[in-house]
Amino acid sequence: MVIAKRTIMNRDGRRIAVVIERSTPQNGLAFVMHGLGGFKEQPHVRAFCESFLESGFTVVSFDACCTLGESGGRYEDATITNYHADLEDVIAWAKGQRWYQEPFWLCGHSLGGISVILYAEEHPEKVAALAPISTVVSGKLSLEHHTKEGLEEWERTGWLEKPSTSKPGIMKRLPWSHLQDRLLYDILPEAGRLTMPVLLIVGEKDESTPPRHQRLLYDALPGKRELHIIKGAPHTFREPRHIAEVKKIFKDWIARTA
Repeated sequence: MVIAKRTIMNRDGRRIAVVIERSTPQNGLAFVMHGLGGFKEQPHVRAFCESFLESGFTVVSFDACCTLGESGGRYEDATITNYHADLEDVIAWAKGQRWYQEPFWLCGHSLGGISVILYAEEHPEKVAALAPISTVVSGKLSLEHHTKEGLEEWERTGWLEKPSTSKPGIMKRLPWSHLQDRLLYDILPEAGRLTMPVLLIVGEKDESTPPRHQRLLYDALPGKRELHIIKGAPHTFREPRHIAEVKKIFKDWIARTA
């Protein structure tokens, strides 16, 4: 396996840190995307990547801009719009590389999940298979994660604040405009375009993108699809046993689908 790290520029002139892990021979190409405030080195993101790598795929992972990774931008400016655009820009850059191939596989967690779905809805012919994990389904459904009082406070103050679990000591602050952007998106109306195989995985105790949301997406999918619920797991998989279970599901799915 050959590992390379690149810095590319997105459409807004911000740096995107990209890692390419090449398999030879190459059985396929996969793009893997983290969630809001995440980064490419998170254990669950690495589990997605390793599942593809161990199946002979070349894997491209990257830090979206406006997150807690190595790319440019401030976390406060993170939106579905910028995540989706960064995915498009990384894929557009990859088209010029020797290892690029279509159709490719897409995987994303949470905000990365809805980003890969949006890409697949727009370009279904380019996507061989899709794995949106603990995915955001729509901005409207995201409102369920917040109390009425919490939303009123967020709108009144203009900010939602909470400490980062992945990077202790960092306080994550999202402006009210993040939610306004999120409300622009709903992947259910165009889910019929997702004719490729789809893998859905969610934690049983996920409160922000719960199993109920994933079932709505599952029911809207027209093709071969799977939904796995990880017992006792929250939104972000951190416990080794949960990550191991996710990885096994992933590898089995790849083996059946490739």
